[in-house]
Amino acid sequence: MKLNYKFSNLLGCVYRKGNLVFSSDGEKLLSPVGNRVTVYDLKNSRSNTLQAESTLNITSMALSPNGNLLIAVNEEGVAILVNISNGAILYRYEFHSPIECIKFSPDGRKFAVTKGNSVLVYNTPGQTAEINPFIVDKRFLGMHDVTLSIDWTSDSRVLCVGSKDMNAYVIATQRFENLLFKPLGGHKDAVVANFFQRDSLDLITISELGELCVWESDTDLVDLVPEGSVIAEDSERSSDEESETEGQSSKRHKAEKRLDGKKLKKDYRDYVYFTRTNKFSLKEGNGRVTAADFNKTTNILVTGFETGIFLIHEMPHFVAISSLRISEQSITALTMNPSGDWIAIGSSGLGQLAVIDWMSMSFILKQQGHFNNMQCLAYSPDGRLIATGGDDCKVKLWDVTDSFCFYTFTEHTAPVTGIVFNNKSKAVLSSSLDGTVQAFDVIKYRNFRTFTAPAKRSTQFSCLAIDPSGDMVTAGAKDNFEIYLWYMKTGQLINILGGHEGPVSQLTFTASHSILASASWDHTVRLWDVLSKEGKVAREVIQMSSDALAVTYRPDGRELAVATLDGQITVWDVHSATLTHTIEGRHDLGYTRRENDKISAKKASESKSFRTLCYTADGSCLLAGGQSKNICIYSVADQILLKKFEITCNLSLDGISEFLDRRKMTEWGNLAAIDDGQGDRSHGISLPGVKKPDFSSRQFKPEVRVSCVQFSPTGMSWAATTTEGLMVYTIASNVVFDPFDFAADITPASIRQTLAETNYRDALLKAFRLNEKSLITEVIEQIPVNEIGYISQNLPEVYVDKILGFVAWQIEQSVHLQFYTLWAKKMLEAQATSLKTRPASIPVINALQKGLSRMECIEGVYEYVTGMLDFMKNVSKSPASTDRVVEDMELTVE
Repeated sequence: MKLNYKFSNLLGCVYRKGNLVFSSDGEKLLSPVGNRVTVYDLKNSRSNTLQAESTLNITSMALSPNGNLLIAVNEEGVAILVNISNGAILYRYEFHSPIECIKFSPDGRKFAVTKGNSVLVYNTPGQTAEINPFIVDKRFLGMHDVTLSIDWTSDSRVLCVGSKDMNAYVIATQRFENLLFKPLGGHKDAVVANFFQRDSLDLITISELGELCVWESDTDLVDLVPEGSVIAEDSERSSDEESETEGQSSKRHKAEKRLDGKKLKKDYRDYVYFTRTNKFSLKEGNGRVTAADFNKTTNILVTGFETGIFLIHEMPHFVAISSLRISEQSITALTMNPSGDWIAIGSSGLGQLAVIDWMSMSFILKQQGHFNNMQCLAYSPDGRLIATGGDDCKVKLWDVTDSFCFYTFTEHTAPVTGIVFNNKSKAVLSSSLDGTVQAFDVIKYRNFRTFTAPAKRSTQFSCLAIDPSGDMVTAGAKDNFEIYLWYMKTGQLINILGGHEGPVSQLTFTASHSILASASWDHTVRLWDVLSKEGKVAREVIQMSSDALAVTYRPDGRELAVATLDGQITVWDVHSATLTHTIEGRHDLGYTRRENDKISAKKASESKSFRTLCYTADGSCLLAGGQSKNICIYSVADQILLKKFEITCNLSLDGISEFLDRRKMTEWGNLAAIDDGQGDRSHGISLPGVKKPDFSSRQFKPEVRVSCVQFSPTGMSWAATTTEGLMVYTIASNVVFDPFDFAADITPASIRQTLAETNYRDALLKAFRLNEKSLITEVIEQIPVNEIGYISQNLPEVYVDKILGFVAWQIEQSVHLQFYTLWAKKMLEAQATSLKTRPASIPVINALQKGLSRMECIEGVYEYVTGMLDFMKNVSKSPASTDRVVEDMELTVE
């Protein structure tokens, strides 16, 4: 089995905190998701999470104008420089202080950073050949409090900075004779946003209280005089004054009156002067301003508030265009695309991300992850969909192809504890602590059946399973320790299985027989033959050394794996109920400690265990996860650890560090035990019913853990529900050379020579031995159709799965759909007997089934096109009908 699985995508978490960034073409949106960054391709409706990972949650981001470099800064001011094309981290840099805002200049040569009460201007990495790509160009001081926002002029020579000291500062990044440093007051609270107008020094400043000030400059950008340039003589100045307009003249006279009697080193008329022309109020009961953005091309200003409302105005005359509400939660981030058509909005309270076309009032993108922990997941049998359930009482459906959530079921009223698809991928079932099992139609998106326990036996369900035929549904109880069986088609309760003396932790059916395995906290695993007359009594009772937490069957149903509270994984033979293998996995979970632990990491590891198990698609290995940041793959036959995956290095989560951070230890105790109120607001705990700011609220760090792992039926990927979200790992596709049964005489030239000799079978086998997809495609597409049946019947058994897997992949990717469908038909007809006897062929069959499901979509398109052609033929035969159709089209156009 190949183990080159790599992190592929992060689902279930679309936005956590920080600012949003559009690409220069406006087609992609970058969103911070914890300590990673997800790129949403709005044009092609796809999403992808970058491989780059910070050590803490990301709070500020900036994308270079050419779209090649991304700078992401975390909560403690540690920046990572990321190459967008491959997601690789190029450099790490420490600012040694939290960063509120970072922004590239329009020309891409510099970027500015707000650090404390100062502003730092850096040269863009790659400008010079330096070991340290972060070179400080300028440092500006003079602000009296923390700086919050930055904006550049169109020529990248001047920037404006908003501060908590209720002032905005216009700062020249180059030395000018008439501009260096200019403070602008007039606000009653912190300046959270400031924007220059296009090709001008005129600007807009917005305070947290909703005060909007419009400032007008008496100098254009082109009139800024570089230091050392010759200043105009008095005669030239007097001629300029004669040519002034009435408005400019009055502005100059006001300046003369204000500065009259003051002694200046230079003529005051040489300095840039700003006048506040208008002051507007944005508040009007909307609360405090939390985010704002201004598009300089269209002069559209968008402001977001803590009440979830955002306003759209046209500047500089403050013309109200629209007022909308995205949710009841505060808007955390807001940005517009370069053309000004789309507005991206992020809300950390709900983990919500939306892109709105404000002109048509339609959603381009609307995604919301589970705003609480995810507890369970399930792949559909064809591998195209993933269903997840969480503590937020929701069931979400995700498309594996584009990584988007396309539907959410909200029928549950308590946390979801189990989820499973039926055998035809047309329905998904979920169990919950509200005492119900809900069945949802995946095609019509509706709840079509609800399973409950009898009124006198009402209980909370902790797990769920469905038999291979899809006719029986079973759920395990948490409080009365019983197992309930229902008939799927009618919803009738068939049987109640008793015998457990502790909560039922997990249920699972064999793939070929209706043998139910149930794991419980009473140190037992029971096997039930639910179809027999004696179904109420367990066929086998397997005694465990500790509480049984997870149980799973091997894909062929001959082996059973159980995870227990003492950290062991035991493997049992199903027919004889004998122990075959034991894996001691407690130490593989890793030595980590929580911040408030009074014991060492090694001692804390003694209480850890695996909480979820899953066999790989071929049944040779076990995938296990639990109370740790590690997911382990074990070889069952050899009882050894093959590979360990670390799901995150995010120190914003608890249970990541191995050693005590002595910087937080003082003579009064651990600083981690002190709540300073600066944590992640999304994890704040407040009193019930409190909506206003609550001084009793507390912050906490969620502990890292893996609640569920599942392998895709195709064997090409696996997914895990973690504290960070739904993490998907796929087999790395960047392997350059990975041959099978390689020999020195197997070369592309020899393969093409064999193909030219019309020895198609040997050419195909040699191509698979070299294992280059492009070469295999070249060979297989030159094989005549009449030779496919002969080659399919005379293949060595070791090549059958490889050829079928390649055919399944081509059915999804290639335009030669009929050709590869014929290959699949001939291969299945010739190798059906051998495929049934090999469990390792199950992933290949599932992949083939997933590819053939594409035929349903194509069939619909074919019927539509043929129908339109028939209609056009009928219309063309009748001139009168043609004239009538033309008249209808003209009326429609009018």
